[in-house]
Amino acid sequence: MTNDTPKTNYRWVVVALLFFATTINYLDRQVIGLLKPTLEKEFNWSEQDYKNMVIAFQVAYALGLVLFGNFIDKIGTKFGYTISLIVWSVAAMAHALAKSTLGFGAARASLGLGESGNFPAAIKVVAEWFPKKERALATGIFNSGANIGAVVAPVLVPWILGVYGWQMAFIITGAIGFVWLVFWIILYEIPTRHKKINAAEVAYIHSDNEDVEVAEAPEAKVKWVELLGIRQTWTFVVGKFLTDPIWYFFLFWLPSYFSTTFKLDLSKPSLPLVLVYTATTIGSIGGGFLSSWFIKSGMPIFKARKTAMFIFALCVLPIFAARYAGNIWQAVGLIGLAAAAHQAWSANIFTTASDMFPKRAVSSVVGIGSMAGSVGGIVFPFFIGWVLQSAKDAGNITTGYNIIFSVCACAYLVAWLLMHLLSPRMKVVKL
Repeated sequence: MTNDTPKTNYRWVVVALLFFATTINYLDRQVIGLLKPTLEKEFNWSEQDYKNMVIAFQVAYALGLVLFGNFIDKIGTKFGYTISLIVWSVAAMAHALAKSTLGFGAARASLGLGESGNFPAAIKVVAEWFPKKERALATGIFNSGANIGAVVAPVLVPWILGVYGWQMAFIITGAIGFVWLVFWIILYEIPTRHKKINAAEVAYIHSDNEDVEVAEAPEAKVKWVELLGIRQTWTFVVGKFLTDPIWYFFLFWLPSYFSTTFKLDLSKPSLPLVLVYTATTIGSIGGGFLSSWFIKSGMPIFKARKTAMFIFALCVLPIFAARYAGNIWQAVGLIGLAAAAHQAWSANIFTTASDMFPKRAVSSVVGIGSMAGSVGGIVFPFFIGWVLQSAKDAGNITTGYNIIFSVCACAYLVAWLLMHLLSPRMKVVKL
């Protein structure tokens, strides 16, 4: 085969698989937020009860991230992703069987455990299939599936609720994962074993000169405990810990915010929510494109990531003004900008893990950092639940949301500063 043989570009098929998996992942976790008013009446939930549902998910998700991150590094992305999806799809459907608050808590915990495998597997797949100059864009594309899932949910779930009831909303959305699984098993394999990829694309994937055999050798694995002694691991951990909780707030509390503040009817398809989550799709892909464009323009990789992330941190600041929104569309604009900036930030912070660490350690690092994000997602709901319940008891729940938006506005700049202090140059780790 000659050097000028066109490469096959099969890696974009792989990104499409990751995109749809992430879409399903977020569709399944978003259902409960849209059914919150219905389930509050069905099971007589308070804000504290709903907070406990969120925390049950987050605790299991945090534990699962550590387990799945190391597990996927050991058994590989194909089987690791398969097991993760089966667990979370069954758990999503199991919500329909819950007869009590405790039953819902168990279903949420099972869902969190299964869904925790998605991002460690997906980021490792991107590291396996893309050179560094394309990883942020690829990550941004598949990460936008989170937003598509959040866009589809406000349309699909109310329709299922109205026609079939809340139980079928969980069953139908949970079953979609098994459709994806068929395509995953048929279409996916690592590049060196895939029959649909030619030598030109393999060479392009490894054009950053990483040793292919070392990177993919099954015996050359790294224990995640060993990674805790590396400064670059903590750079990723801190960034995730401070910013992931903001996204969980957008996922689990925005429907309730629009319902209580602007009287949005969540039993019908919700255009404001669709617009907010559509904006995040643009942010995710645009965020990945921006840092990739910086790199292709000659900017060093780590400087490109940091510059892009600083821009996105600034874009979150205007959410502070949501307290002054006089109508729902002003709130949609401010919150949509912040949510889009989060996803742009997310596309880049995930890519820093694959930039700094060799492929054989990527899933473990992503698992550790994402676990930290989930721990933040466990702590933050305690604060949210306390603030909102106090504001509700005082007769003005909007005040509680205003306090939370102020915290959201500052989180990304604080995270960026601490990441910079921990790893000013973000050097590549040699294991």
